[in-house]
Amino acid sequence: MLKALIFDVDGTLADTERDGHRVAFNLAFQEAGLNWNWDVALYGELLSVTGGKERMCLYANQYDQSFAGQPKVDERIKELHASKTRHYVRLLGEGKIPLRPGVERILKGAENAGLTLAIATTTTPQNVSALIESTLGVDALNRFASIGAGDIVPAKKPAPDIYLHVLEELGLQPDECLAFEDSENGVLSSLAANLATIVTTNAYTKDHDFTGATLVLDQYGELDQPANVLLGNMDKTYLDIQGIQKLYGEL
Repeated sequence: MLKALIFDVDGTLADTERDGHRVAFNLAFQEAGLNWNWDVALYGELLSVTGGKERMCLYANQYDQSFAGQPKVDERIKELHASKTRHYVRLLGEGKIPLRPGVERILKGAENAGLTLAIATTTTPQNVSALIESTLGVDALNRFASIGAGDIVPAKKPAPDIYLHVLEELGLQPDECLAFEDSENGVLSSLAANLATIVTTNAYTKDHDFTGATLVLDQYGELDQPANVLLGNMDKTYLDIQGIQKLYGEL
């Protein structure tokens, strides 16, 4: 029996990367007096690594050896990441990053069907809280029985650790849950945790390899905004809880 839906956040619940996290990183760099600037294309390349601190380390090692070689560089990276998180939370508070089409409908449908909601993400707990509260309301975090986020596990996606952590907190087996992802690293993570996975792509992930996913869509869709099925089958032009339960029943 399907008992829980486990959601990634960035790119899955909201299209946060290009006009959210990327912008916040650049604001943090500017504030710190760095001449770093991550344009849309470069940020797409950096997304091959999960985790904001990890992306900054990758960039510094490739493009700014003087920064990478300075004493206490890890501490400087943490300070930059904290600044970036502050800017990102402000952008969310200004309502500039809405949920993706169909997300709120699916969440409500799952709750009405008695399913448990959970989150498994590499982004920080602060980012999760800011997104959920700004889009679903100040008490909306209580709708999620488990929120696995940030550095709560040592190995980030594509390792399965964050999903295994959430499954343990929920007290459920993988075959009682479905995961929702948007990227190749995310799908590698969920599949490694033995979770069937539904994918919604975005501009950065549309060309990723989603082999093994149960269903791949360009979006969840709405009545007036149909989703395109890229892999798998779906009866309607949008994904709803009935469609999710049908997919689960066919596994």
